[in-house]
Amino acid sequence: MRNALLALLAGCLLAPLGQSVAKPSRQQLREYRHHLYGAHAIGGSAASATVGTLRDRPHEWGGGPGGFAKRFASHLAQHAVKETIQLGVATWHHEDLHYHRSNLHGTLPRMKYAFVSTFIVPKTNRPGKKTVALGRISGNLGGGLISRAWQPASAAGVGAGLASGGIGLGAEVGVNMAREFWPRKHERVRKLVSHSHAAARSPA
Repeated sequence: MRNALLALLAGCLLAPLGQSVAKPSRQQLREYRHHLYGAHAIGGSAASATVGTLRDRPHEWGGGPGGFAKRFASHLAQHAVKETIQLGVATWHHEDLHYHRSNLHGTLPRMKYAFVSTFIVPKTNRPGKKTVALGRISGNLGGGLISRAWQPASAAGVGAGLASGGIGLGAEVGVNMAREFWPRKHERVRKLVSHSHAAARSPA
């Protein structure tokens, strides 16, 4: 019954993909690959697995290296599901999920901008227009729900899946807050380093 319900919920989340006529851009695919198995994905999954192991949640997976490995694999798989759903839905819905820093002044206006920009994003096919970030929302909730299929009994409920997706969305808000307030001079250095690496990888 649980797996049937999860399959139904996953089908509802993935239904728009069958109607998609747009294809992901090279930039979207590049970001997808980077987010899927990049340093942030590995580090985030390791951090979550560490916390789960210390708190012994879910308790069925136990502690020690074995428990950590199960939690790490689970978080990494959930992240992969989230990123895949997000890419498909965002492409279908023509969403630009890349964060664009504001030119606002003051802490509160910039915090508000970062929060709103997590859920309201520019349209890629209509310059100047914005839309709800269905890709980001469905990716987080879908990842949380689908991951219940391999969770033990204590963490397998739909409520736990929705809670996990909600935590993921909260983390997205936190990341955008950090992006908004990250010193611009450091951002310029990071971009220069990235461009230098890209040039070094390009054929002569």
